[in-house]
Amino acid sequence: MAQPAGTAPIVEWSSWLAAIPGVRLLIVVLSVVVGAALARVIVRVIGRPVARRFSRQSVAQTVVRGVRVGTIVASFLTGLWVVGFQFTDLLIGTAVLSAVVGIILAPLVGNFINGVFVLADQPFEIGDMVELDDGTQGFVEDITIRYTKIFTLDNTFRVVPNGAMRERDVTNYSAEDERTRRSIDVLVTYECDVTEARRLIERAARDCEAVIDGGPDIRIGVARYTASPDCRIHEFGDDGVLLRLRYWVKKPYKLGKVQSDVNIRIRERLADADVEMAYPHRHLVFDDTSGVAEVGVRESDDDPDVATGPMIRTGEFDDATEETSTDGPVDEPTGSDVDADVDRGGLTEDGTSDLEERPDRDERDRP
Repeated sequence: MAQPAGTAPIVEWSSWLAAIPGVRLLIVVLSVVVGAALARVIVRVIGRPVARRFSRQSVAQTVVRGVRVGTIVASFLTGLWVVGFQFTDLLIGTAVLSAVVGIILAPLVGNFINGVFVLADQPFEIGDMVELDDGTQGFVEDITIRYTKIFTLDNTFRVVPNGAMRERDVTNYSAEDERTRRSIDVLVTYECDVTEARRLIERAARDCEAVIDGGPDIRIGVARYTASPDCRIHEFGDDGVLLRLRYWVKKPYKLGKVQSDVNIRIRERLADADVEMAYPHRHLVFDDTSGVAEVGVRESDDDPDVATGPMIRTGEFDDATEETSTDGPVDEPTGSDVDADVDRGGLTEDGTSDLEERPDRDERDRP
């Protein structure tokens, strides 16, 4: 099909060039390569102005990525136009496959939209220390239009899609003010000097270098909180007086280590001052209703040193049990006793067992 003058692709202008096998594909590839090189040059030129224009690093990086991808896509489409590709056919095919592709790419599209909201809402920024709702702590390494990359404190990367990132609770320790308040509960006895214990606990927190030991009050909203460590009586418990220490940490990047150091210093100061830390006590009380148990060991008749087993006697049966005296001679079994044994099948008349001579009960019952 002939095309109007001035709009025909280059390959149509040179028939000998269009006859070369694979020349169309080669032109498209060359156009993409040229577009990638051009995109690199453009990024270098606009990188600094964009960074100065946008205060947020994540937004600046997203703009630069958009320019790079846009340049490459434009060069690819230009290459298709040069080789005579009909974009109307592409649009028709896209309309036919839009339903299927839309279902498959729905999560990806959702991540793109959520990524725009993440960049617009500014809940965190690259370099901020955050904590996810599952307890994972780390630093935001990168924020793209599709996902957020977090460098955890365990020296691992965690890539979270922006769709899931917006649905979960994220605690940002580095937002605006890096100072973070922590608290420690200490239980002391009622008998100790509670006022002295409070003073020593506050002093122990001030000894830590990472803890703010004083200065102007810290403002949070319309409220103001003292910057120095503050220990107060929280409640009167069953086992002692519960004191709660609140202190501010200068940087939130080593909260576990700072809390461990404060605990060590609290323990040392309270031990030197003879302030007893309380812990649960349990008292076991036995009364008349608990009963009395006596445990003895029966000796063997053959060897007195060998115990045949435990013999337990409770106090309730002491009056009812009597031991039979065996000091006198033991009577020999009489004839009636022997006859009874014979009738029971235990012994024969000559004193031997008749178990082997007598047939089994099952055999006797058989017809």
